[in-house]
Amino acid sequence: MEVNIRLRKIKKHLFIYTILLLLITSCSPSKNLVYFEDLKNISSTETNTDISNANEPKIQSGDILGITVSSLNPESNILFNGGSLVTPGMTNDGVRATVSTEGYLVEENGEINFPVLGKVRLAGLTKAEATLRMTDEIKKHVKNPIVNIRFINFKYTVLGEVNKPSTYIAPTQKVNIVEALGQAGDMTIYGKRENVLIIRERDGVRSTARLDLTKKEALNSPYYYLQQNDIVYVEPSKARDAQLSNTRSNISIGLSIISLISIIITRLI
Repeated sequence: MEVNIRLRKIKKHLFIYTILLLLITSCSPSKNLVYFEDLKNISSTETNTDISNANEPKIQSGDILGITVSSLNPESNILFNGGSLVTPGMTNDGVRATVSTEGYLVEENGEINFPVLGKVRLAGLTKAEATLRMTDEIKKHVKNPIVNIRFINFKYTVLGEVNKPSTYIAPTQKVNIVEALGQAGDMTIYGKRENVLIIRERDGVRSTARLDLTKKEALNSPYYYLQQNDIVYVEPSKARDAQLSNTRSNISIGLSIISLISIIITRLI
């Protein structure tokens, strides 16, 4: 009889401790995971907004430019298309590698060293402006040239509470922050969507801005479209600290319960 009473008490205590442990481990702060939440208040009919913040990237020191020249003169084409550069690159898996690319490095003084023309300053110009300048210079040597310029090393970095933090090379020169986060596997549930930090360096000046991606106003920010070498940092929320703290507490509680069960069983035996 006494043994049965003890067993019932043990089962009761074990049941209570199990329920408490489940409640503790399952409790976590809720998190709003919605982007541009206030857009849901807009009518379901189509809306149109002029895009005024898609500023074209400007050429900076350290950029690598792919420049091709076409004309009716085959000899001139060979002469003006001989630039090549070996430079360290970063794959989309975050692995540093050495890649060989056709291109011209924009030096610290903002100039490139181009065949026949020599030093040409392109820093501070957009791609379209640089194309016009190069065309004007090449016209002095060949008739009706067609010049094409592109960024070879247009890259950005996404860090913090994302699933795939890394440095990414963009296939185009028009990348917005949502596309960048998508490339990085989106934010984790602990990322602060209302406080995403953008770090940008241009013309020797470092600037920072924070975007609230739960609000549609972020779509009109000058930082919504990324520039080359931008850094996107997703800050962890307080829920992340709470989660880590809860994990440590749960481990401690679990070990205590296991110890208590061991003591009870030992005494029973």
